[in-house]
Amino acid sequence: MNILLTSVGRRNYIVEYFKEALQAYNGKVYAMNSDVNAPGLWVADEYVQSPLIYDASYKDFLLGYCVQNNIRMVISLFDIELPVLSKLKPEFEQHGITIVVGDEWLTTMANDKWKTQAFLKDNGFNTVRTFLSVSDFKNESEAGNIRFPVFIKPRWGMGSISIFKADDVEAAIFYYNKAKEEIMQSYLKYESKADAENAVLIQEALPGHEYGLDIINDLEGNYCTTIVKQKLAMRAGETDVAITVDEPVLKEFGGRLSRLTRHPGNMDVDVFFDGQNAFVLELNPRFGGGYPFSHIAGVNLPKAIIRWYNKDTVDMTKLLTPLIGIKAMKGIAIIAENNR
Repeated sequence: MNILLTSVGRRNYIVEYFKEALQAYNGKVYAMNSDVNAPGLWVADEYVQSPLIYDASYKDFLLGYCVQNNIRMVISLFDIELPVLSKLKPEFEQHGITIVVGDEWLTTMANDKWKTQAFLKDNGFNTVRTFLSVSDFKNESEAGNIRFPVFIKPRWGMGSISIFKADDVEAAIFYYNKAKEEIMQSYLKYESKADAENAVLIQEALPGHEYGLDIINDLEGNYCTTIVKQKLAMRAGETDVAITVDEPVLKEFGGRLSRLTRHPGNMDVDVFFDGQNAFVLELNPRFGGGYPFSHIAGVNLPKAIIRWYNKDTVDMTKLLTPLIGIKAMKGIAIIAENNR
């Protein structure tokens, strides 16, 4: 079987994981990205430069490429593409192509950090105090109800784009306006145009240590397990150093989220944990930047996904159980064009 990783970007390691997983099935890993210089393209078995996901030709291009290359499964590595693929899932299924993506309501909610916090609150989870307007934030600050520092970030965003820390009201307002300007000069402008006046959030800092969860479901959305990693260092909005830990409270927490969302495959979740209470910061229903820390600790979700698709048995102990106490860090690898 052949699979396609779309919007592959810099995640060349995910490409390598799936290439290894497909060896027993005589399949190829195809990769797609709108930027031909994306490193992930150059380690795939085959690759193609695609239109932007916002382009009217994108759907037909994607479907045609899948049919032409006998691709049976599509997995995206880019948050903003997930709602697009959610809408396409039924049509692609008619062609025998499985898009591993959550339902449209989930991907749309997870992309919108304001809606994410509302969803979590409605379902009984601890959330981060969030403001959608400067006026509401200023009123609460004048009443002495704000705990600094606060973080300013895009309502629709990913990575470290336009994220700022402010220690007082004046700085928060300055960075709020700066974030608005930067968003409209980046690819985040496409989603943000849906509500340009409310495209920036102000959030209070959360207590405790930051953790990353890989909440793993099978392709039918049934809960399998939660891998817990404590984040030790961050770089450009992604986990740079982490260690796998055994934290029963966060594992149970992951099970609750799984049963609510019924996402297929992985959901990357950022939480703060103070030893008793967990506070959700973001939901990312895809392979996240923290997945390699699970993989190096013995988890092999790509292999499990391939086996689920082929109706083969997945041994939880061998494929989805991490070694605890494995500390790892990301490095830098140079990929040459002739690496293929």
